Amino acid sequence: MKAPPRGLVVAAPRSGSGKTSVTLGLIAALRRRGLTVAAAKAGPDYIDTAFHAAATGRPGVNLDTWSMRGGLLDALAATQADGADVMIVEGLMGLFDGVAAPGACGDGSTADLAARLGLPVLLVLDVSGQSQTAGAVAKGFATFRPDVTVAGVILNRVASPRHTALASRGIAAAGLPVLGALPRTDGLSVPERHLGLVQAEEHERLDAFVAELGDFVAANCDLDAIVAAARPLRAPGQADAATDGGRPADAVGLPPPGQRIALARDAAFSFVYPHLLAGWRAAGAEIVPFSPLGDEAPDVSADVCWLPGGYPELHAGRLAGNARFLAGLRAFAASKPVHGECGGHMVLGEGIEDADGVRHAMAGLLAHATSFAKRRLHLGYRRAVLAEGCPLGAAGDAFRGHEFHYASVTEAGGDAPLFAVTDANGAVVADGSGGRRGMVTGSFFHLIDRG
Repeated sequence: MKAPPRGLVVAAPRSGSGKTSVTLGLIAALRRRGLTVAAAKAGPDYIDTAFHAAATGRPGVNLDTWSMRGGLLDALAATQADGADVMIVEGLMGLFDGVAAPGACGDGSTADLAARLGLPVLLVLDVSGQSQTAGAVAKGFATFRPDVTVAGVILNRVASPRHTALASRGIAAAGLPVLGALPRTDGLSVPERHLGLVQAEEHERLDAFVAELGDFVAANCDLDAIVAAARPLRAPGQADAATDGGRPADAVGLPPPGQRIALARDAAFSFVYPHLLAGWRAAGAEIVPFSPLGDEAPDVSADVCWLPGGYPELHAGRLAGNARFLAGLRAFAASKPVHGECGGHMVLGEGIEDADGVRHAMAGLLAHATSFAKRRLHLGYRRAVLAEGCPLGAAGDAFRGHEFHYASVTEAGGDAPLFAVTDANGAVVADGSGGRRGMVTGSFFHLIDRG
């Protein structure tokens, strides 16, 4: 009988501790040893999964306990780990950070995901500005939840051998092994901007950067001990069997919005979840990518056009001047459905005001206008219920997902609402309803799963 896939979770007390660098470095170092490595990202993050794919040579995937029903999450995790010697799951924010009201099968925290999958945690501690105190931090994390196991600690940003020894002494007092100590270094962090890290495809020397991270981790971590700390992935459905009497979980994701889907895909339109595309293909749909930045129009033979989120605000002038793209999109929308998520929704509106306050005309297929000059963070899980039927589903169908953008709606327009939207605590999100007009729909809501 084939052994179940093994894995571990890379987590930390907070964002900015070095989780992504450690994850990418571990992947590169382990692959160099001849291991097949899979990777997954906890939570609704588009950018890290692309870095994971570049580092592993395998598609990335998101695993989210708030937005995904248990059956879907378990099936995605098992599929991702299949055929790999080890799967590394990169956490989000701090290990225990989630929302107050649990969603589909958890609160969205890395801890909930680790517990559900039965995987131990490799805790990355930024010890700059402290030494033995790191032991108290590690002990607190190791004992906070009995269903979450901390297998060991990687010290990050150590200043000297003496600093390493002092911090390691504190970790040992907490009863945990130190599996690595990474010195402070410049040039080995992933560049950031307003929605997080720069995209993998925009990194000028991505392969060399990942290789350098691999060298760095291999030189400063006990790779044998890290691999030995990995544990078998909990079998799909096992978590549900323990919590809901063994009722079968629904492992079916979102149905495709059409048989042949024209998908905008370039640096301005890159935020689409890998599991959605994989699910659409598995259901028999064909994905036909096109580049609005390359002034390409959606394929006229497609049944539906999908404009994902991304960074259209950084390319608004170029998009406004791409006449072939805009004319083709308008012609497509005259007879076939078009849907836009977040950045795609912005492009479907009348105009986008860039960071300098310059307004650029967009497709005008919906009545709203947005501004990146008037920035305000909109962030959080969302539950959206369709007001009317469309390619997304029937009226009353519910979806889970999230909203993450800095754009502000400067002109609401008069379009009918697409969704009724509430946040993770059930409060109405007044400006989250999106719009629909004719065959065109859009909103800032990113779909992850039904429910």
